[in-house]
Amino acid sequence: MKKRGLKMRLQRVLCSAAKFRDVFDFGKRDVAHWFPGHMAKGLKQMRASLKKVDCIIEIHDARIPLSGRNPLFQESLHIRPHLLVLNKMDLADLSNKQRILGQLEKKEVRHVVFTDCLLQRGEQVKKVVPLVTELIENSPRFHRAEDMDYCVMVIGVPNVGKSSLINAIRRIHLKKGKASRVGGEPGITRAVLTKIQVCERPAVYLLDTPGVLPPRIENIETGMKLALCGTILDHLVGEDIIADYLLYTLNRMEKFGYVEKYGLEEPCDDIQHVLKQIAVKLGKTQRVKAITGVGNITITMPNYSAAAYHFLRAFRKGDLGRVMLD
Repeated sequence: MKKRGLKMRLQRVLCSAAKFRDVFDFGKRDVAHWFPGHMAKGLKQMRASLKKVDCIIEIHDARIPLSGRNPLFQESLHIRPHLLVLNKMDLADLSNKQRILGQLEKKEVRHVVFTDCLLQRGEQVKKVVPLVTELIENSPRFHRAEDMDYCVMVIGVPNVGKSSLINAIRRIHLKKGKASRVGGEPGITRAVLTKIQVCERPAVYLLDTPGVLPPRIENIETGMKLALCGTILDHLVGEDIIADYLLYTLNRMEKFGYVEKYGLEEPCDDIQHVLKQIAVKLGKTQRVKAITGVGNITITMPNYSAAAYHFLRAFRKGDLGRVMLD
């Protein structure tokens, strides 16, 4: 343990002399194509279902509690009681949790719960139904006043754990298994589903919804944070670009866990060098043909794409340390 601590201190000393990028060059990237067509359909269905809803649970990634919250949801949030669930808290650096809560309160978001992405173990998820019940009972229910059951719509950008939350609440209150499909990539839920019961006393039903991104992302860095957290399909942005932004972010935050994990000598700001080291460490190679003056030959090269894929997955699993991107 002492040896590892000494190694980390040495890395920080080396980094103090190293020159890392002050800004990330995003180039002239067009983020318009990051909004798939099925999302517009999903948003239309969600708006049509609002009249049946007593409360809205908005789920977002705790690593980006401010970035990427869909402004199209805001018009809906103001007409129904609203609970913000910041999921994947086990991957987030919450040392400045009060600052985040203060910034959310300025945006009139006062009811916030942090949950663990391993929801079956998360004690925090047990708070969701009591909070929702309290919010509904303290708010007018308009034309639903005669209904004894509570209907709650679960919304959020893709791949933040909406279906996982629904399944976890069912396990806690009904002792039942999965009712919604869960996947590691955005886009698993494509349509608003029928009511899913998650509690008997009181009778609470949740509506799972497709993840919906803003049709126009406010700036390229917000889009890159969303991509880094896996809320946008990697191929729409480019795994190499996301991996480079990840390296830039880790260095800026002085999160140098990647150095030891992949056997680098010191922190590095060159993504090609880092990916080459990852490929060598993991044995990720590919055979390619090269044209020479004496004919074609086959050579073995590091598989940079496979290395970028592994680098991103390691970050998203928390293997490179907890972060707060906002």
